[in-house]
Amino acid sequence: MSGTLNKNSTTPVTASDDVAVQQLFERLAIAAGKKVMEVFHAGCVVGVKDDASPVTEADRASEEIILEGLRAACPQVACVAEEEASAGILPADLGAAFFLVDPLDGTKEFVKRSGDFTVNIALVRDGVPEIGVVYAPASGRFFSGRPGMAEALQLDPDDRIAARRGISVRTAPPLLTIVASRSHRTPETDSFIGRFDGAEIVSVGSSLKFCLLACGEADLYPRFGRTMEWDTAAGDAVLRGAGGHTETLDGRPLAYGKRNQPHDADFANPFFIARAGVKDAVPPA
Repeated sequence: MSGTLNKNSTTPVTASDDVAVQQLFERLAIAAGKKVMEVFHAGCVVGVKDDASPVTEADRASEEIILEGLRAACPQVACVAEEEASAGILPADLGAAFFLVDPLDGTKEFVKRSGDFTVNIALVRDGVPEIGVVYAPASGRFFSGRPGMAEALQLDPDDRIAARRGISVRTAPPLLTIVASRSHRTPETDSFIGRFDGAEIVSVGSSLKFCLLACGEADLYPRFGRTMEWDTAAGDAVLRGAGGHTETLDGRPLAYGKRNQPHDADFANPFFIARAGVKDAVPPA
């Protein structure tokens, strides 16, 4: 991974420099988030993609900002981004490391005028999401993670990072807090939640669900519904950096870079359970 951060910078970003990659992601997320909020306040036309999911000018503008920055800084690294993928634009070869971008996760929340939507950027190495940022520009919640560490960031009125606070998953309390999708709740999810007597249920949109686990506000996030890798990679990286785990229903770590899947599309995820300090993610039915 080599190159410059932008046309006016000569600062290299290498694959081995986690801090530089993380800082690049943070800058791009802030810039993209600012554009997203401009569209949010101005209002926009909502379109529908081939998979019936909504898309807006904010999705496209955010992705353009992020991809331009990533490709300028790291021209040799493949990028997989939601809107390009929807248009059939995908790299022929992912390589050992590649970027995953969801420029506006929670478009349904954006359209509903909820503040749960996020900007997501991740670096995947050898199938593992190792560096990621999740920025919710409407609420100001901002999370960043790399191997062995995760942080909650605070921005000042000029959209500069003013403070960083280390975060980590908590030890599971007697009564768990389970986060569930606000727009994609399924009967399977409800059945899973029913196995935990007395659990508190928090409905949250977008990749913020991973981050609530990462910062010790929740314990489990079951997902028994369709997701794509760009939906989960950044939040998953933050959670793993904070000491959590994301596993498929057979107990294997959720892997990334999935292509040529016999029963699903490229980059589609199986059902999974993200967990913080909970040892047994799936109790007996």
